[in-house]
Parts: sequence; C-alpha cells; structure tokens
Amino acid sequence: MMKSSSWQQKELAFLILYAVVFYTMVIRLSLQLSHDHYSKLYGLRPGWIAHRLNDVSDAQWRNFRGNLPILTMVFGIITLVACMFRALYCLKAKGMSIVWLMISLAYLSYLHGACVIFIITIASANFLLVKICGRTKYFSFALWIFNLSFLLCNRIFDGYPFSSFGQSWVYLDNFRGTFRWHICFNFVVLRMISFGYDYHWADQYNRFDQKKHIQRCVYCSSGKTCYLLLQERSVPNDKYSFSIYLCYLVYAPLYIAGPIISFNAFASQLDTPQKNYSSRGVAWYGLRWLFSLFLMELMSHFLYYNAFSISGVWKQLSPMYIFIIGYGVLNFMWLKFFLIWRYFRFWSLINGIEAPENMPRCVNNCYNLESFWKNWHASFNKWLVRYVYIPLGGAQRKLLNVWVIFTFVAIWHDLEWKLLSWAWLTCLFFIPEMLVKSAATAFQVKGAFEEFVFRELSAVSGAITITCLMVANLVGFVIGPSGINWLVSEFLRKEALPILGGMFISFYVGTKLMFHISDAKQRRDQSR
Repeated sequence: MMKSSSWQQKELAFLILYAVVFYTMVIRLSLQLSHDHYSKLYGLRPGWIAHRLNDVSDAQWRNFRGNLPILTMVFGIITLVACMFRALYCLKAKGMSIVWLMISLAYLSYLHGACVIFIITIASANFLLVKICGRTKYFSFALWIFNLSFLLCNRIFDGYPFSSFGQSWVYLDNFRGTFRWHICFNFVVLRMISFGYDYHWADQYNRFDQKKHIQRCVYCSSGKTCYLLLQERSVPNDKYSFSIYLCYLVYAPLYIAGPIISFNAFASQLDTPQKNYSSRGVAWYGLRWLFSLFLMELMSHFLYYNAFSISGVWKQLSPMYIFIIGYGVLNFMWLKFFLIWRYFRFWSLINGIEAPENMPRCVNNCYNLESFWKNWHASFNKWLVRYVYIPLGGAQRKLLNVWVIFTFVAIWHDLEWKLLSWAWLTCLFFIPEMLVKSAATAFQVKGAFEEFVFRELSAVSGAITITCLMVANLVGFVIGPSGINWLVSEFLRKEALPILGGMFISFYVGTKLMFHISDAKQRRDQSR
C-alpha cells in the first residue's frame, strides 16, 4: 500500500510537470502565431490592454460584451423594483408572478418590439393545449408536435414578417425591436415543454421518495435544497396558473440565454426564494465572475483563436498549429459560455431563483463523453434527461436515445448541416464508449497489477475520447462537414504523424491527471 502511494505521488509530480511544460509550449506558440498572422485575421479591434488588438470576431461574445453596461444597469433597476415590491407587500408566488410578468414584458418589448405578440400568442396556445390535453394518454405526442412545429417554422419563416399577414400589418415590421425574437424563443420552447410535462405528471404516482433523498443527499441533509428535489417535487395545482406559467416563460434574468430551469423548480422558488446562497455567497459568486471576465479579456487580447477559425487562415498552417487553434477555440467557447450563463444566473440568484450551474466543471477536466455533456450546458442536460431521455425509456434504450437526443439538440440550436454532422459524429463516438463502459463494469479488478492495467487502459480510452471530442467540435463549429476529409488527410501525412502522437500522449497524460483529481475529491468527500 505504501509502495503504491509512493508511486502515485511520483506519477502525480511527473504529470504536473508535463502539464506545465505542455501549457507553456501551447501559450508560447499561440502568442507567436497571433503575432505573425494578426494582419490576415478578421474581427480584431483596438483593445485596452497593452495597446493590443482585441479578438471580438465571435458575434455572440461581441454582442454580449458590448451590451454588458446597459444589461447591468437594466438588471440592477429590475432587481431593485422586484425586491421593493416583495418587501413592501410580502408577496408570494401569485403576487410575484404578476410583478415579474409586468417587468419581463417591458423588458421583452424593448428586445422584440411588436414581436412580443407572437410570443404571447404561441405561449397561450400551448397553455390551452396543456390544460385541455394534459391528463390524456396522447398528451406527449400533442405537446412535442406543437412545440417542434413552431421551433422549425420560426426559423424557416425567419420570425414571420408582419407583411406576410397583409398590408395593414406592414407598419409593424418597423417595430421588431433590437433582438430577433425567434432566437430567444428556442429557450421558451424548452420551458413550454417543461410546464406541460410537470403538469401532466402532477396527478400521477411519483416514484421520487423525498424522505429517502433528503437522508442520502449530502446537500439536502445539510439543510439546503438541491435542484433534483426542487425539480421532482410537484407544486400545488394552483401554481399551474396562466400568470405563473407566463412569468416562467419570460422571466427576465433567464430569458435570453438561461440557464434552463424546470417549471416545478421555478414555481417553488417564486413562492419561497432560494436560501442555498447567502448574500455573501452571491457577492463572492459575482467577484469570481469578474475575475473570469478579466481572464477572457487577457485571452482575447493576446490569443486570437476564434479569429483564426473564422478567417480560414488555419488552412495554411502546419498540423501543430491546427491542433493549437482547435484546442484554443474549444477553450474560448467554454469560457465564453461560462461567462454568459453565469452572468444571467447571478442576477437570477439575487432575485431568489437558483437555476442549475451550466458549466460546473472545466472543459479540460472531462475525459469521457458522458461527463463532458453533463458539464457542458448542464442545465440543458438535466432538461434532456427529465423530458426526453427518461420518457423514451432511459438506460434500457440508451443506444437509440442518444441519436434522438443529439439530433434534437442540433435542430434546437439551428437548422444547419454542420450541426447535424456534429450531432451524429458525437453519437458515433458514444457507441464505443458505452460498449467499453459496459465491459469495464463487468470486469472484476482483483489485484494491484490488474488495477494498474485497468487504469492504464482507461487513460488510453480517455485520450481517444478527447481526440473524438475535438474532432466533433471542430466539424461542428470550425471546419464544417466538408472539411472532414481535409482534416484526416492533413493529419495522416508522414510529417504530421509525430504531432498526432504528441497530441495523443498529451491527452493520455491529461486523463491520468484527471484521475488524480477525481481520487483527491473522493478522499475529501470521505473525510467529511
């Protein structure tokens, strides 16, 4: 046991040293790459750090960053008004739903102008569908057909120009607001389905044992309330009112980008605001966000990963630099979404609604597909598990369910072939992982040598998975499906094979380091 512990300590020291050397090399080469090619890149603007140019080539990040001051001012005013009404009139769910509905509709009127009509009309039709068919056996079919139809039609008809309804409506096209309503409506569709299913399941036998859960859950047994409990615990029938439903759909702090929260969890917190985060905890959460924003500013001023990806300059580079750009883009995307989602979650927390954390784990600390997708847009993952995966049969039909879920995820994001290619590539990569996991579960580790072999094979499997993840994300978000053949031929050239081997070794070392992090967390949890 002592020898094993000593060996693990030496291995950990080597892994950390390798990681330091790896990231030093990646950062140094990235800086050199950005310096040598900045004149060929699109989307660089004058920055504020050391007279450097700033990479604002990503439209989503550029819009969020540019609107951050006005967003912060608006949410500050909104929060002040909502808290004042709650404190003055001691409002509960029904009263607060009216307050938030008025605030949120004013907010939506600025964002979408006259197009708020479409949102309220479709939402009202969905409410009627749920109330009329919610207790029937055909409800799931009707709910999905209704919502998928609007999800697709909104994109196909580009948010329905008012001119298509007749000449008397043409003038309203001049008042469509500052933000396309049908982009945000993708999140509203998820909330409409959540409301429908939570209402449908409210009068059915609930297999969720609340008492057992509280005893077993570390979070709940400490006096707090975990998201699973909020989600699974049905709310009283009076909470399924139109005002609370509409408030849930357009709740201002989470409207634009989420995180996604189930109706049950939202309605219960509207009645009794969250107590998991103290005022000090929320303030610390905000300070950590500011630090992360500063890291993003450093990254976008010195490392122009996204500008390389959209400018197409990466096609002229060596395989080593293509790998660095692909890896950098993945990290840029993670940090971008991390900041956007945490910003809106922060304002929701201040107002008493705790939504799930969307990025609970760093992108560089995931060595299998399942853990990656549980920790990338985690609130969407929870939504998919509850409303798609389990109704389709759960683990009993896992191989089939993966294809349905990822196809839906691709269509939900946008109607693009490259997103469907990304989804189906991910499904293909999921199949061997599920087979390996099934074999690993059946395999009994009896001795130290077998444990060592099992751990090494798991690390190799992790390295393969990370490689597959990078390929899938490069296809989905950088090169598109047409670039697959080019990517394969580029990396299988004789001079590129050492780079491919170095990539694989780095991913193998990274996976071993993740094992040590996981072991440390387990020891910490056991000592509590």
